[in-house]
Amino acid sequence: MAELRIVGVRKAYGRVQALSRVDLTVPSGALVAVLGPSGCGKSTLLRCIAGFEALDAGEIHVDGRRIASPYATTPPERRRIAMVPQEGALFPHLAVVDNVAYGLDRSARKAGRAAAVLDLVGLTGFQDRMPHHLSGGQQQRVAVARALAPRPPVVLLDEPFNALDAALRAELRWDVWQALRTDGATAVLVTHDQAEALSMADEVAVMRDGKIIQSGPPELVYRCPADPWVAGFVGEAVWLPAVRDGDRARTPLGTVWVTPADEGVPTGPVRVLLRPEQITLAPPSSPGTVVATVVRRDFYGHDAMLALRLNDGTPVAARIFDPAAVPPAVGDEVGLRVHGTARAFPPNEHPDHAPPSTPSAPDT
Repeated sequence: MAELRIVGVRKAYGRVQALSRVDLTVPSGALVAVLGPSGCGKSTLLRCIAGFEALDAGEIHVDGRRIASPYATTPPERRRIAMVPQEGALFPHLAVVDNVAYGLDRSARKAGRAAAVLDLVGLTGFQDRMPHHLSGGQQQRVAVARALAPRPPVVLLDEPFNALDAALRAELRWDVWQALRTDGATAVLVTHDQAEALSMADEVAVMRDGKIIQSGPPELVYRCPADPWVAGFVGEAVWLPAVRDGDRARTPLGTVWVTPADEGVPTGPVRVLLRPEQITLAPPSSPGTVVATVVRRDFYGHDAMLALRLNDGTPVAARIFDPAAVPPAVGDEVGLRVHGTARAFPPNEHPDHAPPSTPSAPDT
């Protein structure tokens, strides 16, 4: 185990500032996910940690030892940092056990380290298979085993589940998480997949335009985003105009409890954030509800997402989790209630360049 500390790191390619004063600490034995859209600098950060890119400014430390700065840098092969690439990149002419044992010294080979890490990733009995006889998920497991085999202080995972289908991705995420935990590895996962980051990581660092915008436990980043952009990027968001009065705000869905995003959130006009799972359905005649019309329905099996429009034209979204419930049809009227606390932001803050946060309602 080793702590990874990144302090004030900058990296530019010509006039393009890929990293701008990045600060990040990965505690010993923890898994931190760097989450951000394509082109935000997260892969560049990983390459700087691995030693594939030189720093323009800042320092990188592993277990208190400086391994990179603009003036002195430890070569990649001496950093003892392992990387799992997007595709396994296995040696096609070597059997599974030989791929895993490739970087081990003689004593580790004799001690059966390769077989031990193959067991960690669920590939006991696959030692003699060739890479082309493995599925994509099995190849990625071998890549993880190979990274863990020499017991590196830090493991870097560069979107390792990208090429897999959804069901296999979820299974492999859990198995890799268990293997990292069992081996006590400190790990950095780079991903643009919100579910991947929130489900796997001890902490999530959200990155945009070469900067870490917010970092913290997944629950905190999801429930208390630092700004509207983060709110829209880490999950679906419902934005409502509101008037704040103390710890409450009047919205088109009624009066809700609010937590200001910062001390600069005024009393008076604000924008409030709700998550779709905070909006629940009831019969339209139920007391204390606001009537809305269903304008779109996306059914996913384990849940359903509804795009709705209030009578005043405000678009909202609600997520239904009950697998036994039949979601209302497009055109149906439903009653809506809000559960939990909303997040209040200044009215002039907008999620610029954020992905769509609520299902768009078709014009009617």
